[in-house]
Amino acid sequence: MSFSILVVEDDADINRLLCTVLGQKGYRTESAFSGSEARLLSSMRSYDLILLDLMLPGMSGEELLIQLRSHSYVPIIVISAKASMKDKINMLKGGADDYITKPFDKEEILARVEAQLRRYKKFITSEETSERLVHQDIIMDMYSRTVQVAGKPVSLTSKEFKLLAMLVRSPGKVFTREDLYQAVWHDKYAIEDNTINVHMSNLRSKLSKYNPNQTYIETVWGIGFKLI
Repeated sequence: MSFSILVVEDDADINRLLCTVLGQKGYRTESAFSGSEARLLSSMRSYDLILLDLMLPGMSGEELLIQLRSHSYVPIIVISAKASMKDKINMLKGGADDYITKPFDKEEILARVEAQLRRYKKFITSEETSERLVHQDIIMDMYSRTVQVAGKPVSLTSKEFKLLAMLVRSPGKVFTREDLYQAVWHDKYAIEDNTINVHMSNLRSKLSKYNPNQTYIETVWGIGFKLI
């Protein structure tokens, strides 16, 4: 499984170094150079882990951490030059999963990232086997892998089920085609690939069959899809 990591660091050299080190281990990375940029990216895409500097332009790392923790359980590792025990304790109490001080060792970064992703993968797996998702009149049972719309069972393919689960977990959030493809197919997305459009069309059709007066999935032109 290829994990996606957001690197939030305003120093271009450090950001590039982190992305290179992580990329060599097979992780997919994306860079943000300010708190505001990171907030925008995290609202548009799903990440498996975030590396977060604290002294950022726009929105500070502390502010971003609070905002992320208001709606997300994504693992967050703080990497900061702030080395006081007070700073570490405040960030860990505020929702950070780990804290690394600069200058850092590359091998330590990789070990901490691997540890957090290992725990996160277990959490997600456990959550998926016991969770019941509900939105409007859609009910998804993650244990039995069944879906009901307006009280009627809906037959979905494995890919359709995973796509719908992503949308139902974050209603209103815009997912890009790349987000959806990488999360469900675990592969690189080609812009000319029509797979996502076809699956989303089929999913819409199956949902509306049982409640034709209700719109569930909205296309955000030029970006992707969201559940409304």
